[in-house]
Amino acid sequence: MSLPEPDAEPTPRWGVVLFDLDGTLADTIPLIVASYQHAFRAVLGEEPTEERARAWIGRPLLEALLEESPEHGHELDRAYREWNLANTSRLIRRYAGVPELLAALAAAGARTAVVTSKRRHAAGLALTGVGIDDLVGVAASLEDTERHKPFADPLLHAARVLGVEPQECVYVGDAVVDLRAARAAGMAAVGVTWGAGVPAELEAAGPDALVRTVAELAAVLLPGAGPLGRV
Repeated sequence: MSLPEPDAEPTPRWGVVLFDLDGTLADTIPLIVASYQHAFRAVLGEEPTEERARAWIGRPLLEALLEESPEHGHELDRAYREWNLANTSRLIRRYAGVPELLAALAAAGARTAVVTSKRRHAAGLALTGVGIDDLVGVAASLEDTERHKPFADPLLHAARVLGVEPQECVYVGDAVVDLRAARAAGMAAVGVTWGAGVPAELEAAGPDALVRTVAELAAVLLPGAGPLGRV
């Protein structure tokens, strides 16, 4: 997918663009859902529905599993991670237009980074799997903070790593916890509807923009590259 030809030299709306990873930059949703379903089958002999599994996306894995099954959470976590790593290259998919968007942001002078609830190693594998590891790096992962989204801690950690103020940043994500974390951190918030989140719930969270396509996201982040995204 190609971004629209700019009418003028695009200027970033925000100098720093922080991205969620799963369901935002990389299409890992089928992989994550299948990993949850495998873990529950292997450990508990049951399989969560896709809707139930998608609701956990965006939260730290172990936290979500311990909440679902305090007794078996750690065993579920182990089964999930083993299966997920073994099947990442087979099931991960690239979102069309994302590499071009990241390249356009860099060319326009914007700084970009990933803030994710994944472990750093798993995040690196995902970025490599969709071929954008040379375009964006991880500024905050699971290991970097004690509290995670929807708390502000990982986003504020990323701002410190980059040496910028939170108000210079926008956080882009596909889940309500992403938007809440952005607000808690004093950052702008942009929601995308192509991931795990329910559009109506994302809209209710009050983002600065809610976009349906990568082209719409490009228009929000780089106003000179085309019309602003429409909800």
